[in-house]
Amino acid sequence: METHDFILGLFLILMSARVFAELFSYLKFPPVLGEVFAGMILGPSVLGIVTVNEVIKILAEIGIILLLFEVGLETDLKKLQKEGMKSVIVAVFGALAPFISGFLISYYIFNLPLIVSLFIGGTLTATSIGITIRVLKDLGKERTSVAQIVIGAAVLDDIIGVVLLVVLADFALTGEINLENTLRIIILIAFFFMTAPVLASILSRLIHVYDSKYRKLPGFIPTIIVSLILFFAYIAHLFGAPEIVGAFAAGIALSRRFFLPFGIALKADPHFITKLEEQMKPLIYLFTPIFFVTVGLSMNLREIDFSSYNFWLLTILLFIFAFIGKVIGAYLIKGLSNLKKLIIGVSMVPRGEVGLIFAELGRTSNIFTNEIYSAVVFVVVLTTLLPPFLLKYLFKLTPFRQVETNKS
Repeated sequence: METHDFILGLFLILMSARVFAELFSYLKFPPVLGEVFAGMILGPSVLGIVTVNEVIKILAEIGIILLLFEVGLETDLKKLQKEGMKSVIVAVFGALAPFISGFLISYYIFNLPLIVSLFIGGTLTATSIGITIRVLKDLGKERTSVAQIVIGAAVLDDIIGVVLLVVLADFALTGEINLENTLRIIILIAFFFMTAPVLASILSRLIHVYDSKYRKLPGFIPTIIVSLILFFAYIAHLFGAPEIVGAFAAGIALSRRFFLPFGIALKADPHFITKLEEQMKPLIYLFTPIFFVTVGLSMNLREIDFSSYNFWLLTILLFIFAFIGKVIGAYLIKGLSNLKKLIIGVSMVPRGEVGLIFAELGRTSNIFTNEIYSAVVFVVVLTTLLPPFLLKYLFKLTPFRQVETNKS
């Protein structure tokens, strides 16, 4: 790709993201959908004037990494730990139910081959944490107790999705499941979770000391913090975890509420954290929309044969169980109202880029036919676009006093 073509593409992505986000906000629709819609307009679904190349993919990945850093920075770790078991229940059952139901529908109702059915189930498994978090932030609910459950569950859900992707990729290549490789990845991810926040907190303290006593040039904090985020994203990848988990861990370690071993002694003062947040937000606001536009760019509605009976039957069944499967996990939680459980369940429904990764792997590996691929992509589109509308409505039904908001 020529440099001028990339510049034009990036211009269109950034401008359309802003215009459609503002338009959707004016119409009282979730702004994140405006950015996804912008991608669908620019991409192969409508105009086809912008394509997702490797550079755009990298910028989009940086966007979601920075978003997860911000989420970690604003997360109340005490509340996250308190709601930890609820998050585990939502994540595990919310991953297993869609996977099993997707597999059973494909294998027993449509008589599809084993590997195809497994991949269809895998496509329905993982939640798009980026879509979910952005919607909660747009609604101003990212610090509620419900949001803490969703954040914890979405992070765990993403890890489950990555492990499942590794298992299915091995199965597709070798015809068997490599349990040793799967166990190794799980152990490495667990080790990363135990060590990364403490290491990041030590580094953040060093950054704070240098910034307050020795810094001579402006721009030190955003440069060093972005470097730290990218470093931990890379380390997470080396440990077999999604890159966004590394960014999330870095955000938690820099949070005011970090309290893991040594956390209290290493914690930077609140003024430094406020300064850090103020200098990082412009970068986050710049890169994050690129990710959501890329989600829309990755969807190609022209490939879908809307006249096929089998397409609609498979799509409708998969969508129903993809939706119900996520909500079931939330209803297994005790001590919450049914409305809060429904909010948590709906928050876990979006598949977004995670489902598209599974679908694309199935297509490029010749596991999916064009009809199956089209049905799966359409399910991903529906599960991405509908939840933001539902969440906005459901939060309106929730009295403010029922939602515990952390004002610290």
